Amino acid sequence: MVDEVPGAREIGDPAALRALAHPLRQRILRVLAERGPATATGLGEVLGENSGATSYHLRRLAEYGFVEEAPELGKGKERWWRSPAKDLRYRMDRAGSPEVRGLLEGLVEQHIAEDVAAFEQFRAERGELGEWADMMPFSRGAIYATPAELEAFFEEYMVLLKRFQATHQRDRPGARRVLTRFLAFPAPGMNTAE
Repeated sequence: MVDEVPGAREIGDPAALRALAHPLRQRILRVLAERGPATATGLGEVLGENSGATSYHLRRLAEYGFVEEAPELGKGKERWWRSPAKDLRYRMDRAGSPEVRGLLEGLVEQHIAEDVAAFEQFRAERGELGEWADMMPFSRGAIYATPAELEAFFEEYMVLLKRFQATHQRDRPGARRVLTRFLAFPAPGMNTAE
């Protein structure tokens, strides 16, 4: 269950999902995760947006705890923002509202499209990555599981991921950001008896 991983937060509130699903806000979150804290002006420069737009979107993200101010970094009226460590979960629920389901499906589609684009960029830059060019552990598999067993499988993965994140910090010689993904879904065209 969600409570087994420290900091896990299930997002099901339509207003929070709308705030999170905005494409520019997703880009802001990605830049903060990749580069660390920034000002609205700095984010605007990186993203090709004006600082008024990035400032507005940062405040909207902050309303739902997706970003937070980093006052210790600011000088004068300068406001710095960071993306706190988080474990956001989205649960598809057939019994949930159509609005929430639509927002969740849109957010998942957006994430998958971003991941495909990132993979294509990796492939294009692969020749320039030196020893990292071949660092792409890959596995395809299948398991037979009940819904509860699949949730338990996922939680074990999340515990491993969070433990690694906590013990392997970003500013170490030879370390770089590595995208990790977990995706599991029922095999199409099969019923539960197969």
